[in-house]
Amino acid sequence: MERDMTAALAALEAHRVDVGHQRIAGLFDADPDRFAKFQIRLDDLLFDYSKHHVTDVTLAHLLTLARAAKLEDRREALFSGARVNLTENRPALHMALRNFSGRPVMVDGRDVMGDVIAERDKTMAFAQAIREGSIRGSQGGVFTDIVNIGIGGSDLGPAMAARALSPFAQPGLRTHFVANVDGADLADTLAPLDLATTLFIISSKTFSTQETMTNAASARARVAAALGEDAIKDHFCAVSTKLDLVAKFGIQSDRVFGFWDWVGGRYSLWSSIGLALAIGIGPKHFEDFLRGGHEVDEHFRTAPLEDNIPVLMGLLGVWYRNVWGLGAHAVIPYDQRLARFPAYLQQLDMESNGKSVRRGGGPVTMATAPVIWGEPGTNGQHAFFQMLHQGTDIIPIDFLVAAEPVAADAHHHALLFANCLAQAEALMRGRSRHEVDAILKAQGLSPDAAAALAPHKVFAGDRPSSMLLYRRLDPHMLGRLVALYEHKVFVQSAIWDINAFDQWGVELGKELASRLAPIVADDAASTHGLDGSTAGLIAYRRQLKGG
Repeated sequence: MERDMTAALAALEAHRVDVGHQRIAGLFDADPDRFAKFQIRLDDLLFDYSKHHVTDVTLAHLLTLARAAKLEDRREALFSGARVNLTENRPALHMALRNFSGRPVMVDGRDVMGDVIAERDKTMAFAQAIREGSIRGSQGGVFTDIVNIGIGGSDLGPAMAARALSPFAQPGLRTHFVANVDGADLADTLAPLDLATTLFIISSKTFSTQETMTNAASARARVAAALGEDAIKDHFCAVSTKLDLVAKFGIQSDRVFGFWDWVGGRYSLWSSIGLALAIGIGPKHFEDFLRGGHEVDEHFRTAPLEDNIPVLMGLLGVWYRNVWGLGAHAVIPYDQRLARFPAYLQQLDMESNGKSVRRGGGPVTMATAPVIWGEPGTNGQHAFFQMLHQGTDIIPIDFLVAAEPVAADAHHHALLFANCLAQAEALMRGRSRHEVDAILKAQGLSPDAAAALAPHKVFAGDRPSSMLLYRRLDPHMLGRLVALYEHKVFVQSAIWDINAFDQWGVELGKELASRLAPIVADDAASTHGLDGSTAGLIAYRRQLKGG
């Protein structure tokens, strides 16, 4: 395998020299059918990757690399329930949460689909009861506000999806998300709410996550002060596996919803962690979301590598990260409701693949996760697109856009869509000095003025992008988009030979924060033994507080 990988990478490096001399726009000029060749459709979803530095030869080399990395075997192991999360000795079977195939999903020789369906039914029944008003607050009022308290995967997924699918939410029922241990997050969220009609969801598998439980304790204290201690049982529910800690908090056992250790936090939106979303959009729409993810699972599992959207998304990322040496990747949704989608993908991609150790424990031999970032268009066009067009770094981009708006003005959407296409074209084509000179001459500038201004108006172009175009952003489509990126991340982890399902990198900071918290809280506590900077910063904070 090592020898095959080395040979495949060497072939790509050599090919990079050849293809690097060809402009993407020139590839279109040379082949009028290029768009038809370099796209894949999954029902109404179109993945266009024609605006990339790729030819048939590039794809052949990339597919050779994928097979050298045993991608098909890794994919089979993932879906079969093998313990692909080696450091935690667990499978990674979030796909079971959206499995509608009727096939069993085996964990340690046991089909877990019965448990999955039972827990889903329990969660959906509770969500529907909240929506219908058959479960109410302590004073008899129908719930008007749902506050999810979590962090990381217990926050980013539900928060992103709730915003994305806001047109499908029940009128008069609002969802809110609190994650930051900064008290401002909780205070600002609760300030306009009536606690008598507010339901809190405490989302923490271990019921011990510092940020989540700090916010949960503060929320509990507020409810107890406003409505009485007896109101806790009516205004709190939990997504957790620690029934003893949940009971100690005061939450009733029939209001606790669980998931399994083979579901990682950043893959848990499909589970009971999606309770706030399910309450907001309803069980039917939540099932549509799950079915969208399942559709992509089937595509990823069965489609040949060369016709497989997440496989090609992943391989294009490897092409630019490891052969071109590009360290960032932008995701630009032309949809305001997908504003949190890039942030969601930051965790999915960078927590999964931000690793420097291979699965076997040795150091990685290739660069891994790029920096993932982005904001919605058209806002980004008036902010960071200057750098994308004329900056010194080339940053590949994923554009996402719908053909039709949902609960939005059609005229606005046509303008939005035109902007999305225009940016992708401008990034690819650029504008040459010759073109700029002609424009300035037509504007009547003097030769000296034109010569001085022209360099600033040249666009290098030749900047690659993909386009994900679909009919409309609904629950089914959002499920497909999320699953596409999940599997793209897995593809890249297979190439890089890393474990995409652990996250030990978040542990050290949490340990140190636990050690520092009592020192920070107590102005008389000794800072002896701390490094000079940390001790000095604590001392200066104490000085500022005292002043």
